[in-house]
Amino acid sequence: MNAPLNDAALDQLLRSARTFNKFTDRPVDDTTLQQLYDLFKWGPTSMNCQPARIVFVRSAEAKAQLKATLAPGNVDKTMGAPVTAIIAQDTAFFDHLPTQFPVMPTARDMFAGNAGLAADTAFRNSSLQGAYLILAARALGLDAGPMSGFNPAAVNEAFFPDGRFKVNFLVNLGWGDASGNYPRGPRLAFEDVVRIA
Repeated sequence: MNAPLNDAALDQLLRSARTFNKFTDRPVDDTTLQQLYDLFKWGPTSMNCQPARIVFVRSAEAKAQLKATLAPGNVDKTMGAPVTAIIAQDTAFFDHLPTQFPVMPTARDMFAGNAGLAADTAFRNSSLQGAYLILAARALGLDAGPMSGFNPAAVNEAFFPDGRFKVNFLVNLGWGDASGNYPRGPRLAFEDVVRIA
């Protein structure tokens, strides 16, 4: 049986963690990005479908492409981040199910024959995987700034022109500079959110 994490770990992952809007200029290297994937990939998805596809935007050329797709309020913080992860979903994720979920031989056909189910599953599970990426980044000592505020069609055209992958959301990654943080927003109370049935 697992023991609860200590307070320092809980603080780093969630309680004291923040959405960062400003980052230091310390680079995020390939080894760290590989470690990040190797950690967050273990987060569960339904039927082990793993629909998330990630582009780590780091080069000047890729940043310029991404900049053109951003809402004005997201430009400076994204251009200042060492890396931005584009969290996308593979619309044909089910092609991998024969190897990723072999316990159900009919799994691929179930999604291939139902576009609505496939789209819902891809969106739901790529969202989960994006959240795992944020937690994994924090576990590795990185800070994260997840966001909407971009033109999805423009991101898809720039980074996924064949149409198979579709952007879900963006996450700026690096070592945060707390001077760019807003005051911590409140959270809803237990009784406002939870019902025990």
